[in-house]
Amino acid sequence: MENLSVYHGPIGKQEGERRLAQDGREGSYLVRDSDSVPGVFCLCVLSNGYVFTYRLHKDDAGSWAAETTPGVAKRYFRNVKNLIAAFQKPDQGLAMPLLYPVTAQSRAPPHAPGYGLPPTHGDPGAILPQRIPQVPMRHKKKQKKGAQKAFG
Repeated sequence: MENLSVYHGPIGKQEGERRLAQDGREGSYLVRDSDSVPGVFCLCVLSNGYVFTYRLHKDDAGSWAAETTPGVAKRYFRNVKNLIAAFQKPDQGLAMPLLYPVTAQSRAPPHAPGYGLPPTHGDPGAILPQRIPQVPMRHKKKQKKGAQKAFG
């Protein structure tokens, strides 16, 4: 799995959703470790503003399959690359065909700056201001004004 460019490792559901939202294109996808089931991977795809997650697992024979929409026959593949290639076509049991791979930039631990950012987003420091919420700053100002009224 580590050789797959769209594999982001143990980033968690929220981080996976953030990375897909950051890319923003319908059909953007990535693969990450499952948060809830050890040894299982998740194929996540962005469709209509929502992230749809499909579990990928390996059977005893070494074939890979994805849990797709109910009623769609389960298909088995020799490797995950073949699975992804098959799901790039419409009507395969996913909410949206896999169109735009969101690749992991590095294999550093998730806490490292810039871990796994798609290469199209440039310098990790360039997105830092987007991570700083404006609400707490306003909230502190309101507290200060309240404190001035109480003591002034």
